[in-house]
Amino acid sequence: MSVVAIDFIPMTVADLEWVAAQDRLLYPFPWSRQNFIDSMVAGYGCWTLFEDGQRAGYAVLMMVLDEAHILNISVCQARQGCGLGGRMLQHLGDVARAAGATQIFLEVRPSNEAALALYKKVGFEMIGRRKGYYPALNGREDAVVMRHLL
Repeated sequence: MSVVAIDFIPMTVADLEWVAAQDRLLYPFPWSRQNFIDSMVAGYGCWTLFEDGQRAGYAVLMMVLDEAHILNISVCQARQGCGLGGRMLQHLGDVARAAGATQIFLEVRPSNEAALALYKKVGFEMIGRRKGYYPALNGREDAVVMRHLL
């Protein structure tokens, strides 16, 4: 059995076309290429996940004092369900902890049942709701606010 190489590399301009294209495939209301550029310029932790040298996911992590906030975390459709989301969450937690964070937050659509299940599995807990947070096909959708203590 071969060992799969998993690498988390800081996102570069060379990743942006792929990342933005993946976001368009994954979400009805995706981030734009400019959203990712703005995150990089702001100094947020922007990561590309490579699996055996191939891009397979990406994430954006914002640090504020002793808190981390996952702004975007995504695994390309072909690699979902293979454990990469959990590996990415572990990586983001390690980065946040090393930067002095004591907790990590995220928002997720209540309709994203797979993501909710993953977040709960790795120790995130629901701490609130943001009414009408996300654009939706028929108006707005709430966000479930989740926290994981590091």
